[in-house]
Amino acid sequence: MNNERSPHILNASSNLLGICFVVLTSLKFLDLAARSVIDELVAIAIVFFMASCILSFLSIRGSIKVGSRYERVADVMFIGGLIILFATALLFLFDFIN
Repeated sequence: MNNERSPHILNASSNLLGICFVVLTSLKFLDLAARSVIDELVAIAIVFFMASCILSFLSIRGSIKVGSRYERVADVMFIGGLIILFATALLFLFDFIN
């Protein structure tokens, strides 16, 4: 079966999308957004995870041929979002250490 990863990508990316919204809200609430680029990175991660959610959903709902293409792009977007979220976590950690 071709679209076997799409439900997993959809589940994980939607959960990480929610975490990104919590982080972004926390940064705004704690007034840390003006001092760092962390909020911009989180916003980019939100775009990546949202694109991953949409593409994995379309992969599940679409035909096998088109769905596998959507699944590959959703996979790349998901990995990109993870990398950005990891970089954000490192910057957040170093911001609190200093």
